[in-house]
Amino acid sequence: MHTFFGRLHAPAQSGRKALELGNLPEWNLADLYPGMDAPELKRDIDKAGADAAAFESRWKGTLATEAARGAEGKLGEALKAYEALEELVGKIVSYAGLVYAGDTSDPQRAKLYGDVQEKMTDASSHLLFFGLELNLVEDQAIEQALDAEPGFGHYRPWVLDLRKDKPFQLEDRIEQLFHEKSVTGRGAWNRLFDETMTELRFDIDGEKLTLEPTLNRLQDADGAVRRQASEALAATFAKNLRTFTLITNTLAKDKEISDRWRGFEDIADSRHLANRVERSVVDALASAVRDAYPRLSHRYYRMKARWLGMDEMNHWDRNAPLPETPQATISWDEARNTVLSAYHRFSPEMADIARRFFDRNWIDAPVRPGKSPGAFAHPTVPSAHPYVLLNYMGKPRDVMTLAHELGHGVHQVLAGGQGALMASTPLTLAETASVFGEMLTFRSLLDKTEDRRERKAMLAQKVEDMINTVVRQIAFYEFERKVHTERKNGELTSDQLGKFWLEVQAESLGPAIKLREGYETFWTYIPHFIHSPFYVYAYAFGDCLVNSLYAVYQNAERGFQEKYFDMLRAGGTKHHSELLKPFGLDASDPAFWQIGLGVISNLIDELEALD
Repeated sequence: MHTFFGRLHAPAQSGRKALELGNLPEWNLADLYPGMDAPELKRDIDKAGADAAAFESRWKGTLATEAARGAEGKLGEALKAYEALEELVGKIVSYAGLVYAGDTSDPQRAKLYGDVQEKMTDASSHLLFFGLELNLVEDQAIEQALDAEPGFGHYRPWVLDLRKDKPFQLEDRIEQLFHEKSVTGRGAWNRLFDETMTELRFDIDGEKLTLEPTLNRLQDADGAVRRQASEALAATFAKNLRTFTLITNTLAKDKEISDRWRGFEDIADSRHLANRVERSVVDALASAVRDAYPRLSHRYYRMKARWLGMDEMNHWDRNAPLPETPQATISWDEARNTVLSAYHRFSPEMADIARRFFDRNWIDAPVRPGKSPGAFAHPTVPSAHPYVLLNYMGKPRDVMTLAHELGHGVHQVLAGGQGALMASTPLTLAETASVFGEMLTFRSLLDKTEDRRERKAMLAQKVEDMINTVVRQIAFYEFERKVHTERKNGELTSDQLGKFWLEVQAESLGPAIKLREGYETFWTYIPHFIHSPFYVYAYAFGDCLVNSLYAVYQNAERGFQEKYFDMLRAGGTKHHSELLKPFGLDASDPAFWQIGLGVISNLIDELEALD
């Protein structure tokens, strides 16, 4: 869960840099609650607890009986009340999370976040019985009730999806224990990671920088600046290595215990189930990407080393700009217009939805001390709207990040019509609209670029982004597989974790990149390893899927946009096979992944032709 509060103070950027960036927006969370001390928030927290207890009292032990009553049953009424409670709890948790993301170093925000987590965990413990009990009803009775009772039938996709969890469901009291202990277990370790990462400072010439600006220097045109940033990162990570190693060991063991009790065979099966994707599909993706390393990342980085005048690059040179890359800062207004223009060319409706994020203060863009690093689009709840967090510094990649997160936002707005229970999209498809938004923006900019050197720089940057999204994320997935597999044999040392990290990085990046001393600690700052184990393959899944989708779009005479919006509006109501069928695509076909990887390879071919 990502997190923030109302409107914040002035942006951290100052002087010339602030003038170049322009007026960066800060989000207004009043659409959720007026403030941390708002009586509306306290009222809803109390209401969530009371209504959840009343719901349990009313419905617990009755679901099998209601299912047997056919058209006279009240399962639809129960589900509607359950959805309303999920909406209320989701609104409260979203607000506290966003408040916290705005400044994780603020004790008051941290307290609100912690208090809300505890109280909403207590409230939702009263709701836990519902899905468990519903899954104990016989299949035939559920099918008959879905057909007979329209109110219940409305939730058919959610009910059938829920029943996929049935083989891994534990006895009610054990489920409740897992749920309530999550606050002091997994949730507490997640929070420790977030707060530790926020507090880290990286010393560069006596200036104490937070993570985001330090990472940003790895994209500097000056190699000495990149090296200095890398060494500062390595020094601080090394000082905190024991903490990050302990967090990783604890969470990996926590997951192993849960998986063992539930009966999952493979270390990533629980993620595959949550993503509603078959293990064989993910295995085919990972295998295809690994096999493609030589013709993608290895080939590209050999070319880049030559462009930079090096026999081999250091790891801190991986994202260095090419000499042809324009170094001018891109203002916020220019970034906004670039993305909205690209969206409008594809679909005026898509641009109209995205424009709301700018016009209604749904975006928080400035870099600030204490603010969560990176970027995200938080869907909140269907009765409200999503919010986007960025750390905008005027780089070309920041424009692509804006396009990416707005794609998420558009997707979340469209899927909101499915309601709180069915709006959420599995992670494998959750990246579809975001990566598609990036591709639209890139193609729009490329089509307008006639200068050969600028075109080469743009193509190179896009290839790097795709390598980061596909190759790097599958390498992350392989790292996690090593970590969780070996953790079963006992605690891992920092040296072991560093060894696994260097192995997967060397394999994926290739011989053109030299992994220098200190890089073995860089696994520490990847939040997905902590918050969402095995999340990372969803990025590669989404990128390859979008590459295939975009090829269909380029060859489609008409009707693509309508099918595309139908896919986004479906939210979590359909399996990936159903959603892709109208486009003639099938992710279970191993050849499917070659289409997406071929797009990256073709861009590298185009770069070689410009070389």
